[in-house]
Amino acid sequence: MDGYRSGFACFVGRPNAGKSTLTNALVGTKVAITSSKPQTTRHTIRGIVHREDGQLVLVDTPGLHRPRTLLGQRLNDLVRETWSEVDVVGFCVPADQKVGPGDKFIAAELEKIAKRTPVIGIVTKTDLVSQQQVAEQLLALQRVMDFADLIPVSAVDGYQVDALSDLVLGKLPEGPALYPDGELTDEPELTLVAELIREAALEGVRDELPHSIAVVVEEMAPREGRDDLVDIHANVFVERPSQKAIILGHRGERLKQVGITSRRHIEKLLGTRVYLDLHIKIAKDWQRDPKQLRRLGF
Repeated sequence: MDGYRSGFACFVGRPNAGKSTLTNALVGTKVAITSSKPQTTRHTIRGIVHREDGQLVLVDTPGLHRPRTLLGQRLNDLVRETWSEVDVVGFCVPADQKVGPGDKFIAAELEKIAKRTPVIGIVTKTDLVSQQQVAEQLLALQRVMDFADLIPVSAVDGYQVDALSDLVLGKLPEGPALYPDGELTDEPELTLVAELIREAALEGVRDELPHSIAVVVEEMAPREGRDDLVDIHANVFVERPSQKAIILGHRGERLKQVGITSRRHIEKLLGTRVYLDLHIKIAKDWQRDPKQLRRLGF
C-alpha cells in the first residue's frame, strides 16, 4: 500500500504522568493498567493502533525514576532498552504539575537518543487545568529540551488524541503492517490477567504497598465439560505479614472486593465467564532478592 506506515512508539515520563491512560485512549481499549499509584506499570505491554494509513504499535514502559531497589534498577534498564528499539518517543508531562527535577532527569536521558529517534513533547491531563496553564506548561516543556514536536492532549475527554496519533504515525517509517488486523496487544493473556488483578489490589491502598505487590497466575484453563467458564487460580505476593493484612482487609472484605473488581475486567478481556480463586502469599523482601524476582517474572 502506497504511503502506509508502521512502527513502534513509546511514551515515557515520570511515574503517574498519564502514559498508560494515553496508550489505552489511542488503542481504544484497556491494554495497560492504570492507577493513581506511582510505578504501577511493570511490563512492556504493547497496544496496537490500526488505521487505514498505517499501524502504530505502542510500547508501555514503567516510569523512569531514581532506583532504590534491584527491582527499580531492572525497571529502569527495561525503559532504556525500549527507548533504543522504538521509532518515536513521546515524553509525557502532566499539565497540572510543575516541570521538576524528575522531568529534567528524563530529558537528559532522552537527549542521548534524540539525534536518531524523534522525541515528541506531550502535555497530558489538559482537562484538569485552564488553557492559560496548558500554554504555560508547553513553554516550560519547550525549555527542557529540543523536541521534534509539542502537543497538548487529554486522554480523559479525547482532546487531540487523534492529532497525536497522526503526529506519531507521520514519523514512522513506511512499511507493511506488523500485526494482523484486529489484534490489540501481543501480551500473553496470562500477563494481562495478572496485571488486572494487581490493578484491583492497588485500588485504595496506602502508598507503601504498590511496589510490594506481585501477582502470579498459577493456572488458567476452561472448566472441564464447560466451554462458558474459565477457572483462574492466582497468588498475590506481598513482602510482609502487615501488608497481607492490608490486602485481606477486615474479615477478608478487601480481598473479596479485589476479586469482584478484577473478575469483571478479566471477563471483559477474555469474553467469557470466570471463576477466580485468589490467595495472598508472603515472599519476604522479594524486590531485593534476584532469585525471587526471577520467580515472580522480573
